[in-house]
Amino acid sequence: MLSTLRNAWRVPELRRRILFTLMIVAIFRMGIFIPVPGVDASKVATLVGDSGSLLSFYDMIAGGAFSKFSIFALGVTPYINASIIIQLLTVAIPYLEELSKEGQDGRKKIQNYTKYAAMVFALIQGYASYVLIKNSGAILIDGTFGLLLILLTMITGTMLLVWIGEQISTRGIGSGVSVIIFVNIISSLPTTGYQIAGLLQSNRVSLVEVVIFVAVALALLVTVVVINLAERRIPVQYAGKAVGRKVVKSQSSHIPISLNSSGVMAIIFGMSVMQFPTVIAQIWPNSSFAKFVTSSPWSIFQQNTLKYVVAYFLLILFFAWFYTIITFKPDEMAENMNKSSGFIPGIRPGEKTAAYLEKILTRISLLGGTFAAIIAVVPILAAIFTNFQGISFGGTSLLILVGVSLDTMKQLESQLVMRHYEGFLK
Repeated sequence: MLSTLRNAWRVPELRRRILFTLMIVAIFRMGIFIPVPGVDASKVATLVGDSGSLLSFYDMIAGGAFSKFSIFALGVTPYINASIIIQLLTVAIPYLEELSKEGQDGRKKIQNYTKYAAMVFALIQGYASYVLIKNSGAILIDGTFGLLLILLTMITGTMLLVWIGEQISTRGIGSGVSVIIFVNIISSLPTTGYQIAGLLQSNRVSLVEVVIFVAVALALLVTVVVINLAERRIPVQYAGKAVGRKVVKSQSSHIPISLNSSGVMAIIFGMSVMQFPTVIAQIWPNSSFAKFVTSSPWSIFQQNTLKYVVAYFLLILFFAWFYTIITFKPDEMAENMNKSSGFIPGIRPGEKTAAYLEKILTRISLLGGTFAAIIAVVPILAAIFTNFQGISFGGTSLLILVGVSLDTMKQLESQLVMRHYEGFLK
């Protein structure tokens, strides 16, 4: 990785892209500390610390902007939600499916629809955040004017981040929105170190426990890297055919399927389902629904309980399978393979190939979902059985950091290959 960065720095165009990305990152990180007018940020920080993992996770994705309730309080979460919904609707709505097959123009239209949907999600999430912090007494400007001022500021901040992400994608290095999330998570590392140091100074944990904690974190990091690089290669044989006066010989290839194909999406879906009732209970704390969620012995939504861990684990497994099947589309893969005169050795083309691909995808998704679920529940189990509580950095962060880092390195390497051909001549 260091050699890739060093070689990229020597190329003038890549050096300009890297410097531009660093400049944009510095600018949007300054916005984290610009507060939304009419809000007591100290009470919001207390609410985030006491509310549980969902708001803490969103605050981590936003780089601490939500706990400070800055202009970037919502972060790029509305855009991520909109992207996921549009991606799922592409399978269900024929018009969007046709647009996805129209090349660059179709992708631009889908991207515009995603931006409009992001504004709608920003409005909904901004209003939910307003109601949540209003119940905690953090609103200083009450009434319609205060509501409109806060919503306008939050929506504008989110769309500004989306625009910044586009600038990074076109003029910088890496995928813009992913780079923003990456930087925000990295910014929480000093806070995590401070939290661990506070636990050590207060004698809540010993030095040996801290060393074991760091060793486990490093082991998780190595495991995440290995799993993200692992892939299942399905062999494909392409029959020879005549193209004009030329005869193309038969070729062998493969379809690479990542072991962790669902990435962090399954964890986000599972966390949202498990934490959404808790957030609703905080908005209406005196309702019977809130009493059931927070105090009923039959509720599975109470954090730091084994029932919560089991339900969370199973949900991640389900969403990993669902997202993988929706993304890869076995029927469409088999159809495209048949059109290009390709086949899997030993498997008949058509329905047999689709069934075989679905079987492989199901196995891979369950294996990758099990890994993602283990990564997600390890911090919860640590909070239940150890004294490392309130630590904001967990396995989900590692998945995001490693995924974005590997994707950025691949982009840099591809840019270097386009400019240096010595590797092909040696």
